[in-house]
Amino acid sequence: MTWKATVAFILAIPMALSAQSHTQVSKQAFGKMPDGTAVELYTLKHGAIEAQVMTYGATVVSLRVPDRTGKVADVVLGFDSLDGYLGKEPFFGAIVGRYANRIAHGKFTLNGKEYTLPKNDGENSLHGGTKGFDKVVWKAHEVPNGVEFTYASPDGDQGYPGTLTATVRYTLADKGLRIEYDATTDKPTVVNLSNHSYFNLAGEGNGDILSDEMQINASRYTPVDATLIPTGELAPVEGTPFDFRKATVVGARINADNEQLKRAGGYDHNWVLDSSKAGHLSEAAVVYEPKSGRVLRVMTDQPGVQFYSGNFLDGTIKGKSGHVYGKRSALCLETQHFPDSPNHPSFPSTELKPGGRYHTVTVFEFSSR
Repeated sequence: MTWKATVAFILAIPMALSAQSHTQVSKQAFGKMPDGTAVELYTLKHGAIEAQVMTYGATVVSLRVPDRTGKVADVVLGFDSLDGYLGKEPFFGAIVGRYANRIAHGKFTLNGKEYTLPKNDGENSLHGGTKGFDKVVWKAHEVPNGVEFTYASPDGDQGYPGTLTATVRYTLADKGLRIEYDATTDKPTVVNLSNHSYFNLAGEGNGDILSDEMQINASRYTPVDATLIPTGELAPVEGTPFDFRKATVVGARINADNEQLKRAGGYDHNWVLDSSKAGHLSEAAVVYEPKSGRVLRVMTDQPGVQFYSGNFLDGTIKGKSGHVYGKRSALCLETQHFPDSPNHPSFPSTELKPGGRYHTVTVFEFSSR
């Protein structure tokens, strides 16, 4: 090799290493909406981890991660095609908003004016209403190591005031998936965005999550009434089935004689995170699946996380590869502000004003042991 060739080779090494450290992003068609709007699927690949997200609902369609032996499996519930997502399904992988979780009686008051929202969960409004952010096609473009989705929700959309322009950026790195949310408004409004992925760390369609070990870094939670609306109390978890400050098997107390568990059919509650601080990422929860060895670590700057143990999955949904999704076949960890905050002045505020910026980050990190 001549000296010129040697120099060129040496100079090429850091470029090659840099290329390997970046996420590969590709795009393909993923069907069309009933009105003909095209839906696109973006694939993000970084090492052994691969995520697929689509423009409908800015939805995580698949998330493939290795187990302790290096075997890769898809760890989120969903469907093989767009059609499955267009039917009645429980928000698999979607961005939920304009307000994630429940608002009591479909009403809230802001600056002295009452706003009425669609009731799509009994007497309450859930995840933004009958046509929330999960049921619209977002605009998308590639960004370094990922993809960014944008949706402009018009003034009065689902009863909410103000034109809200929201962006959600998914990026993939060595340890997992980072989700960055931003929003601005032209009128005072409320906003609470979250990702509603259903995780089964053994692989989607592979049993239930009752043997998973869960840790939630929270000393308090928000008890709910019979319609799963917070009572306003921040109750201590100590001495209750809601104490996950130390890693505990999910199924150990899920059927305990506890009124809160009975109301939700299991866990479907918001935990008040101990180390919550706006703009500061801290560990909210850790899930360990013993058979595969996969570990999910959730980092966020949000004040709460909704742990939902898949209580309402009932075996009527056929997902990827025809897998039947039965009761407790997945769990959700929805980082968020507290449910029904607009109706609880003592809860952290979810109001967004013109000139202000809603900004929050959540990271789903994966490893094995």
